[in-house]
Amino acid sequence: MPWKNQGGGPWGPGPKGPWGSGPQPVGPRPPDLEDLLRRGQDRLQQMMPGGHFGSVGVALIVIGVLVLWLLTGFYRVQSEELAAVLRFGKYVREEQPGLRYHLPYPIETVQLVKAQRVNSISIGVTPIDDGSRRGRSARDVPEESLMLTGDENIVDVDFTVLWRIKPKGVADYQFNIQNPEGTVKAVAESAMREVIGRSEIQPILTGARTATEQAVQELMQRTLDNYGSGIQVTQVQMQKVSPPAQVIEAFNDVQNAKIDFERLQNEAQTYANKIVPDARGQAAKIVQTAEGYKQQAVVEAKGQSARFLKVYEEYKKAPDVTRERIYLETMERVLGGSDKLVYDGGANAQGVVPYLPLGELSPKRQATTGSVTGQPQQQSGGTR
Repeated sequence: MPWKNQGGGPWGPGPKGPWGSGPQPVGPRPPDLEDLLRRGQDRLQQMMPGGHFGSVGVALIVIGVLVLWLLTGFYRVQSEELAAVLRFGKYVREEQPGLRYHLPYPIETVQLVKAQRVNSISIGVTPIDDGSRRGRSARDVPEESLMLTGDENIVDVDFTVLWRIKPKGVADYQFNIQNPEGTVKAVAESAMREVIGRSEIQPILTGARTATEQAVQELMQRTLDNYGSGIQVTQVQMQKVSPPAQVIEAFNDVQNAKIDFERLQNEAQTYANKIVPDARGQAAKIVQTAEGYKQQAVVEAKGQSARFLKVYEEYKKAPDVTRERIYLETMERVLGGSDKLVYDGGANAQGVVPYLPLGELSPKRQATTGSVTGQPQQQSGGTR
């Protein structure tokens, strides 16, 4: 029997060595691993039928472990997620939201992606935490926002890109690009610089924002599709478009001068649009009056000519009668509207003959010189 198991030994009782007492343990002693394993085995044998650990117990344990292993394949996909199922590391299918099942690890694994969520990336500004305001503020990033236009002007452009994962694009999103957000930001900045480089500064600052946003979105989508990224660009929003802060005052002066020039030009054009039609109307009126006078003169001349020809035809038939008729008609026109006195100045005349005022019997004369009695007034005689 070894000396350490004897009652005393040459150095006395207890676990002593040749140099005195052995090391004494400090604090609680650590558990004995062999003792724990032995106790677990005893308890397992007590649970098994017959009180011994046989083939039936092994089979039950294997079945239980297998069932637990199979149950680990259940998983849930949230409403804004899509699941990419991998079989031995290779993509096999895409699962929609809901309670799903896959073959347990290591046969199949699942990667959940926020595919239904619309993501936002800002270019030209960086959000920072502002402790004094208890919120977040934005810091300008000139190296991202300063761009050169087609007419060699510098413009400061801050914009935001909204994007999401394409339907049926989870596999491309997971395996074709390494850093999706960085890729989208780089493509957005590159596309905006290309579109701005083809444009002039004035349309960009005024009315061409919508066209610029649409062009950038289309160019970004083509580039990301060429990468096979599985990303869909939903919208591009230009937040701020302005000249750099160092030259904004001079630029505003130039813009104000252009606005004044356009205003004065519009006023002059308005005045011209008012005067020119009036002048054209007056000219057209004069031309029409002259044309009417021309037509009237021609018609009257033709009428006089036709009348003369008619009279001449009658004159050739009866010259004496026609001459007498013309004379009487002419005297009627000449003397028809004048006052007349008949005086016989022959050899047998005895002075002024009694005057019969035939002219005062006309209706016009009665209206102007009528007497109270309704009889025409007599005029004193005279000679003519």
